[in-house]
Amino acid sequence: MPINSQAPMDSHAPDAHPELTEAERIWGMFMHLTTIVSNSLIPIVPALIMWLVKRKDSEFLDDTGKEVLNFQISLVIYGIISGILMVIVIGIPLFVAVYILAIVGLIKGAIAANKGRYFRYPMCIRFIK
Repeated sequence: MPINSQAPMDSHAPDAHPELTEAERIWGMFMHLTTIVSNSLIPIVPALIMWLVKRKDSEFLDDTGKEVLNFQISLVIYGIISGILMVIVIGIPLFVAVYILAIVGLIKGAIAANKGRYFRYPMCIRFIK
């Protein structure tokens, strides 16, 4: 059964892909975990490098890399908007919400990838198709 490049749009993909190798699942998991690094010093760059290196190896890694990049770009945009809105105080709870979204999303994404499932982040603007 070939891997379908049209991944389900919800975060609860119905079935894992047993034909994925353990290396593909681990790379996918690490792509999701790069969100930890992007929240600290260098946004987007680690996931971009991993995606560029592994995107031709499998459809799963290509899809995972795109989804992680889109989510991280979205987080940067949400962070900038929250920072601007801190002037009128509403930005503080928005920034906390964005941070929680990032942590919960990266954990759920890493677990899904480790199980060989596609994952779609909530609140993600899909710039890279």
